[in-house]
Amino acid sequence: MPAGPEGAIRAGGTVTDRLVDANRRYAEAFTDPGMDARPVLRVAVVACMDARLDLHQALGLELGDCHTIRNAGGVVTDDVIRSLTISQRKLGTRSIVLIHHTGCGLESLTEDFRTELEMEVGQRPAWAVESFRDVDQDVRQSMQRVRTSPFLLHTDDVRGFVFDVRTGLLREVDPA
Repeated sequence: MPAGPEGAIRAGGTVTDRLVDANRRYAEAFTDPGMDARPVLRVAVVACMDARLDLHQALGLELGDCHTIRNAGGVVTDDVIRSLTISQRKLGTRSIVLIHHTGCGLESLTEDFRTELEMEVGQRPAWAVESFRDVDQDVRQSMQRVRTSPFLLHTDDVRGFVFDVRTGLLREVDPA
């Protein structure tokens, strides 16, 4: 849907229309930065998909600095290990930063969510919800999953943090 003179979506447009319109404006001034797909800082950040986390701003990152892998809870799943393995083995990352946060929605879910979905759609999801009650323990579990993966080459620089959504500060979690 075309934008009006002020760059706003005309009445009736969807959120996706708004995003596509914003992309057109972005592309008008875009110049290819000539970057490689390899992150400059050789770091991969795994974090929750929560919309309150502006990782680049919070960590002082620029375009091209890191690989960012996000999912519900910032949980280290098989797919996260897949992405980290490609990041390390093919694109040169060496460090992994795990970021969970206060007030995560996964703290209020249980594995019963899978049963609810099964009742609603007639099929049980193959994936685990990965809910948790103790954010620090969940960060420790994520660090352990990374450190014990046979697919990852570099597991000596794996650190986990909890981002406080009220203060914007990271608090490091002791892996022990």
